Amino acid sequence: MIAGLILCASLTAVDGDTMKSDGKNMRLLGEGVACVSGIDTPVIGSHAKCVKERKLALIAKGRLKELLTERAYGIESSSAVDKTQSNRPLVNIERVTKIEDIGRTLLQEGFARPWTPGRRNDWCD
Repeated sequence: MIAGLILCASLTAVDGDTMKSDGKNMRLLGEGVACVSGIDTPVIGSHAKCVKERKLALIAKGRLKELLTERAYGIESSSAVDKTQSNRPLVNIERVTKIEDIGRTLLQEGFARPWTPGRRNDWCD
């Protein structure tokens, strides 16, 4: 279901696959299916396993920030949340003017990798 359009001013990049809107974090699925498949980007800050992952995380966050410069988005909620303490809603976000899914763009450009349950991508290799 399309939740509606959100103005750019209320949607900001937290990391490579998380955005914040009205104080609430949302995690990108990248056209995946909640709890079955999605996207993964490098972990930012002290939770990164190595310096390379920290650097890649900042680059992925920068690219997401660039993709969020559009003025309007279609946000499709999966009605599911991730399994972290923050219970982020799992969403797909489409840039309305370019008709492209932001998560899929991150995958195609190499800023994200496919994700499946129980599998953690190694960004340090």
